[in-house]
Amino acid sequence: MKIFKKNIFLIIVLCLNLAALVLFPQTGIKSFEFTVKNFMNFLFMLTPVFICIGLMDVWIDRKAMIKLMGENSKSKGVLISFALGVVTAVPLYALLPIAGMLLKKGSKISNVLIFICSSASIRIPLLLFEVSYMGWKFTMIRFIVNFFIVFAIAIIIDKTLNEKDKKEIYDNAYKL
Repeated sequence: MKIFKKNIFLIIVLCLNLAALVLFPQTGIKSFEFTVKNFMNFLFMLTPVFICIGLMDVWIDRKAMIKLMGENSKSKGVLISFALGVVTAVPLYALLPIAGMLLKKGSKISNVLIFICSSASIRIPLLLFEVSYMGWKFTMIRFIVNFFIVFAIAIIIDKTLNEKDKKEIYDNAYKL
């Protein structure tokens, strides 16, 4: 029963694909091919991310990470988090395992939030794509606005969390 609950979305997709295959064979075949293609794409994207996370877990010392991005890292941790987020070119769903590893290694919660938010909204490949379609002026205005929003989100959430919540977040990350 636990396996069913854990994979409910996959089971629903498979049932819908089978129903489409039976009721509308032509559409069902296309749907099934599309599902398999996207699932394989998902696996090929996540595999290198998990390999890098595993290497990060082994190679990067917790004390070094705490020094770089931990509670007492101040502006250095903020800059490193922002720089990592801006240069990251992984899909958004791959950010959460990376964020979990950063928390496990002792990164400050606000620094992890800066990493996630900057990677989701102001990464360099996205900016380059945006410049080509929207122009430099629009891109710079959006970059500046997002820059402040990223830091506002990190500060507000960090101030909103009490020590119990922070401890629970770190405990859950350490279980990874």
